[in-house]
Amino acid sequence: MPTTIKAALKKWEETTGKKANEAVEVKLIGVYPPIEKMDHTLGALTSCEKLSLSTNMMTNIQNLHNLKCLKILSLGRNLIKSLAGIEAVGETLEQLWISYNKIGNLGPLAKMGKLTTLYMAHNLVKDWEQFEFIKELPFLTEMVFLGNPLEEEATEEGNYNYKVINILLTLKKLDGYPVIRE
Repeated sequence: MPTTIKAALKKWEETTGKKANEAVEVKLIGVYPPIEKMDHTLGALTSCEKLSLSTNMMTNIQNLHNLKCLKILSLGRNLIKSLAGIEAVGETLEQLWISYNKIGNLGPLAKMGKLTTLYMAHNLVKDWEQFEFIKELPFLTEMVFLGNPLEEEATEEGNYNYKVINILLTLKKLDGYPVIRE
């Protein structure tokens, strides 16, 4: 039987001595049994600026609409197949950590106007057209994209860095290394 967000938050409150609805940072990492669903209980985290739900078994992004203060969202090492639902925090989210999932479409990121950092290594992005959704993000300065089929193929061809930095003109750091433009 999976752990619910409600049960995980209750345990988190008992462990930390803090109230979830007042907390600026909430970590529900590697909960056992794992969390499988981002349920409506997340709406209570109205003061949360950093939410960590990594290393669980969630398949969808949902119920973020009440998190009006959220700046950093960590969803790495889950089973997420789509970024649909991330738009709910499009006006505040600055960093999205979503490596080691099953995401192939970057479309929902097009509305993430404050996004500065995108860690999405080891997902399933296969084609350059996906970069059309993020190339207009005005503040995107750091991205980790290693382990996606697109990166692996382009690296093998020898043109990965060149192509990425010429599409994403605001990048200053790619895959942990400073971007050098000539």
